[in-house]
Amino acid sequence: MSAAAETILAARKARRVLAPLGAAAPGTPEAGYAVQRAVAEGQGAVPPAGFKIGATTKQMQDYLGLSGPAAGFVPRSSLNPDGAEFRFADFLNPGVECEFGVRLGRDLPFGLTTREQAAAAVAEIFPAIEIVEKRYGDLAALGTPTLIADQVFHASGVLGRPVANWRDLDLGAAKGTFHVGGKVVGSGHGRDLLGHPLEALAWLAGSGAAKVFGGLKAGHVVWLGSVTPPIWLEGPCEVIAEFDLLGTARLRFV
Repeated sequence: MSAAAETILAARKARRVLAPLGAAAPGTPEAGYAVQRAVAEGQGAVPPAGFKIGATTKQMQDYLGLSGPAAGFVPRSSLNPDGAEFRFADFLNPGVECEFGVRLGRDLPFGLTTREQAAAAVAEIFPAIEIVEKRYGDLAALGTPTLIADQVFHASGVLGRPVANWRDLDLGAAKGTFHVGGKVVGSGHGRDLLGHPLEALAWLAGSGAAKVFGGLKAGHVVWLGSVTPPIWLEGPCEVIAEFDLLGTARLRFV
């Protein structure tokens, strides 16, 4: 295993902020995805249960200092049911994101993919919440390849109920409103995700993550991206992602 992967896994185990990796740091996004694969192997998460896509909105790209999206593998432990409870103390500087989620019904091989091809592979669409962790100090010092190696903030998540007849819905117009601790903290639309949520899935199929993990597989769950910036939490609370066309997903930190 590479020194970069070992350092990332050690930081995770100790629940400490990941410092810049110095000479061990991957130098390119492609190298970052290779380290991410090693991290997944070290966690026993190969094959993965799915993926998350970060920075699918211009707002998030600006927030993270990225020029485009980035993806991370998702382990099976992240696939939690709607309404799940989590111990706040089990996470390092946790936050939450208001997301579109999908489950694939057929494989999407690695490579250039159209939105139509991506849509044809989708079995279910549902509201979702991703739990993220602020595991980094200065993102500019850390570097994008290391952020990719460390799963792009991913920690866990919940999946809402699949929506019926989703192919009849205008997913680009779907509005998500995020509630944290009983207050509305942000909102956004499906079109904020690369123009359409399924454009994000098409991007993922041709990404470095899909390449190192052998493509997207039937049964994979994908968090397509957040319609709001991450909301960093101060303590236990209830979190609700409410979509006008998809329904709601919720979780609670205790």
